[in-house]
Amino acid sequence: MLKLSRRSIGALCTLTLLLSADGCRRHRKTTSAPNTTSYSDAIEPLTETTHLPFLRWPDITDYQPLVKTFYDDRNDEIAWTRDGNPTPAAMGFMTAFAQAELHGLHPDDYDARKWEDRMRALTGRRDKDVVQFDIAMTVNVMRFISDLRVGRVNPQHFNFDINVADKKYNLAEFVSDNAVDATDVPALIKKVEPNSELYRRTEQALARYLDLERKQVQEDADPLPEYERALNVGDTFDDATALTQRLQLEGDLDGGDPDGDLDGDASRNTQAGADRGDDDAKQPAKTRSGKPAPKVYTKRLSEAVKKYQSRHGFTEDGKLTSQTIASLNVPMSERVQQLDNTLERWRWLPDKYVNPRLMVNLPEFVLRGYTPDNTLDFTMRVVVGQVMGEHQTPVFAHMMRYLVFRPYWTVPISITRKELVPHMQANKGYLASKNFEVVTAKGQPYPNYTVQQVAQGSVMVREKPGPKNSLGLVKFMFPNQYDIYLHSTPAPQLFSRTRRDFSHGCIRVQKPEDLAVWVLDGQKDKDGEEWDLDKVHDAMYDGDDNHQVNLKTPLPIVIFYMTAEVEEDGSVHFFDDIYHYDEQMEKVLEKGPPYPIKPDPIAPKPKPGDTV
Repeated sequence: MLKLSRRSIGALCTLTLLLSADGCRRHRKTTSAPNTTSYSDAIEPLTETTHLPFLRWPDITDYQPLVKTFYDDRNDEIAWTRDGNPTPAAMGFMTAFAQAELHGLHPDDYDARKWEDRMRALTGRRDKDVVQFDIAMTVNVMRFISDLRVGRVNPQHFNFDINVADKKYNLAEFVSDNAVDATDVPALIKKVEPNSELYRRTEQALARYLDLERKQVQEDADPLPEYERALNVGDTFDDATALTQRLQLEGDLDGGDPDGDLDGDASRNTQAGADRGDDDAKQPAKTRSGKPAPKVYTKRLSEAVKKYQSRHGFTEDGKLTSQTIASLNVPMSERVQQLDNTLERWRWLPDKYVNPRLMVNLPEFVLRGYTPDNTLDFTMRVVVGQVMGEHQTPVFAHMMRYLVFRPYWTVPISITRKELVPHMQANKGYLASKNFEVVTAKGQPYPNYTVQQVAQGSVMVREKPGPKNSLGLVKFMFPNQYDIYLHSTPAPQLFSRTRRDFSHGCIRVQKPEDLAVWVLDGQKDKDGEEWDLDKVHDAMYDGDDNHQVNLKTPLPIVIFYMTAEVEEDGSVHFFDDIYHYDEQMEKVLEKGPPYPIKPDPIAPKPKPGDTV
């Protein structure tokens, strides 16, 4: 066998180079325009390392294989400069990095404050500076595109059942073929982000709240003081001017003069000046008796407070409560963060769920239904998993596939042991008196059970169908690992509450008959009749027990978590972080990349079946 020395191989390559324009170079695997390989010797070592100290976030463990492939496919050509100057695409991305906050991202995560110095360094044409600029741009473009496409943190880290894998780009290929020669970076970003009007509305709201944050910082206003009791219209109120300015900040109160809603010219004139912010309003006007007229909590302020309360899920009574004041004192920076969190979660959603037909927003306690063309069709109140006891409803996306009218409820063993067995021990006939029965694993009635068998779980307890069943008279099924679904309830009084976290994980719906008609729209029953309201009502109250109806077309449903939600009219609604899902995510993001991928073993995970 002929053996060639390294020198012989080099000579062979030199000979081949004379015969072929490609010489011994690898086949170039990119559609971007060719660039110089003059810096290949300096580039190659940097593609082999997982630590780049010149980056804001130097650990590129999760991107290093992609960076290597990117440059391998280019035969180690540089990508982002030509003749010592940044390419138009590089300039476009540097602008995009600086404006990353408009997408709910942090500019410094993409070295936003480092690019000016890097560009100045290019003028020296030193290999080190050119190569560091190129590698830094490649890493940050990959990070930026990935973060916009699928979010920064894998939702499965939080034990959420959302799979982002199908959305991921082959970043080495995508960046080389689409980003390196991009002439319109904003258009490329738009293509990468979720194609959802809901997402775009959230970005628009974010831009507005970033401006409000800057304005609030400039004004440096003191927070509103708390009061011992809620204020009603007509109550003396020394902080009317401060409240007026705060309500005007987000547009809950316009800048016009208040209406004359209280008796007494002096009090009206004083409040009018206060609402306008006039200097003379700081000195109370005089009454006919010559005494200073008190400032008051007017009807106009109360109506603006009511509008504010509506946007925050509070009781809409117009009273200036401690809850309302605490919310008004939340800085705009925190509202910006809530919008950032919403955008992050939108980016998690697979393409078929970015425009879902049904969406439950957990901290809002609301279900929304959308038409096939993605416009809002209805809203409905819901009850979700309670905060206490690890019964939080998780975030996930699935397909609703069928309904069950007059369902059984199989009681989870955890609830059986904790809530039923003690009663059974005290009263032999307890289960029968509460509409329960004991069945085998195959669902066959088992009348000769013992309390011990029930406690051990060798037999199961289930609640018989009927109006008093814990699931109500219909359940809406989208099979998932949590055994969570939508269902009606025999306790409709809970829907009148403003905070509605009372279930063991499942989601109770306010108008189950209306929802069933909506879900079954266009379908016919076994007799060929449309599923109208009367037909659904009959199935729920007089139909067969445990009657399953499969959906002709499964509906995408997202159980979501938005503490900031933007309505079609552009109004922004904010809600409390009831499950601390925002807090958990923010702690992870604060640490910077690389972000975790594997599930967090301490993240709350509902117990399968523990759902009503």
